[in-house]
Amino acid sequence: MSTEDSIIARRDGRTGRILLNRPQALNALDLDMIRVLTRVLMEWRDNAHVHVVVIEGAGNRAFCAGGDIRALRDAVLGGNRAAADAFFSEEYALNRLIAGYPKPYVALIDGICMGGGIGVSVHAPYRVATEHAMFAMPETAIGFFPDIGATFFLPRLPGRIGTWLGLTGARVQGADAVHAGFATQFTPRTEIAGLSAALAREGAAALAQFAAPLPAFSVAAQRVAIDHCFAAETVPEIAQRLAADGGEWAHQALEMMRGVSPSALCWTLTALQRGADLTLPQALDAEFALTHTTMRHPDFAEGVRAMVVDKDRKPRWQPARIEDVDPATIAAMFA
Repeated sequence: MSTEDSIIARRDGRTGRILLNRPQALNALDLDMIRVLTRVLMEWRDNAHVHVVVIEGAGNRAFCAGGDIRALRDAVLGGNRAAADAFFSEEYALNRLIAGYPKPYVALIDGICMGGGIGVSVHAPYRVATEHAMFAMPETAIGFFPDIGATFFLPRLPGRIGTWLGLTGARVQGADAVHAGFATQFTPRTEIAGLSAALAREGAAALAQFAAPLPAFSVAAQRVAIDHCFAAETVPEIAQRLAADGGEWAHQALEMMRGVSPSALCWTLTALQRGADLTLPQALDAEFALTHTTMRHPDFAEGVRAMVVDKDRKPRWQPARIEDVDPATIAAMFA
């Protein structure tokens, strides 16, 4: 499949339509796809006939499962830092373009939306989630950190929800995505085709008539615990608060943290704390710098190996315990 087939862009009435068309790869982004997306959005930005842009994912499994992390690992292990830099710099430029796009940009999210998929949706003003939408930032499980502007938007989610999601990689599904702040409205899958057609006729004004009432937030009962536990200043303190809580939710959150890279937890928390005071462009610049230090850490190559390449799900972290991470080592990564 060519890159042009992986991104299908076409005009439909007043709508510019983008289809991420790699369903066998869960519509994951590679560098060529990022370049096509950027070119299309630049062309449509100044096209008077395009009033609204709509982006969707092919198939019914994923909107976009992220970026091609295996290729990035190969580049780093092969000493080709330039390839990794090109991917991140152009992906982050695309995130900036979407965030400042002068025309309504609507993401229709039905299925998995992780990492880079969140990057091409969450910065837009309109994000529609179906009951099958599943949002997650699982980067700590591969020894990395939530990027694509996540260090900007996660701290701005309600309370400490963003810190909880960024550290644990916990999933947010369906209407919960609206409560959490990933999506702006909930529309059932059966209504998405009708919404998509209405957008071509009426533009973004069609969104309101397809917005379904929200059920209660499934973690509403845990909000106080989330805000208390994840307000701690350090990862060991967060772990201590979760252990002291004693509830089932806290136990699960602590188990999730014990399974990911201890070092990644620490640099992610620092990045989120810093990102709370940055603009999106500043956060993206800081994230680009952080890719250099984090990808040199052995946990990145090991995490991608265990979760993506060999899929044995038995990473050997260095160090293996949260309590053994040296704070000075983490601080040096931000110097």
